Amino acid sequence: MTHPSSRMTRPPSMIRLVRLLFALALILAPLAAGAVSDPSEMLPDPKQEARAEAIGRQLRCLVCQNESIEDSGADLAKDLRKVVREHVAAGESDQQIIDWMVARYGNFVRLRPPFLWQTLPLWASPGLALVAGALLLAFLFRQRRETPPLTPEERRKIEELAKQ
Repeated sequence: MTHPSSRMTRPPSMIRLVRLLFALALILAPLAAGAVSDPSEMLPDPKQEARAEAIGRQLRCLVCQNESIEDSGADLAKDLRKVVREHVAAGESDQQIIDWMVARYGNFVRLRPPFLWQTLPLWASPGLALVAGALLLAFLFRQRRETPPLTPEERRKIEELAKQ
């Protein structure tokens, strides 16, 4: 009788893949952690730094696209954080800084773009993705249901195979 754990062994290729992913995560973890915690980026005034961080959390990293510039470790995000802090230190309002970024990079730089006809594709894309996914699922399920029934010859072959 075989031991129950012998049936649950993973193939060597799977073990190697898991080890590689774990090593990659260990190597990349410090890069992600260093995004905002660089003391040289921070403003000396805690109130200004808090404002700069709040503004940065509203702005999209143009490299990562799903992270704010405060959360991203990309070089461009670091440059944009520096620009935000320079504008905060110069005494500009939050809206002036965001307007400057939008004038330079367009509404895409905002994580929550305003609802305008120009930004309609940005707002509509999640709904369009859901509709496309639902249509794809409906198409796949419809194809499954349209499988023709077995012919008498196919049934006879299956019965023969089952007897063996």
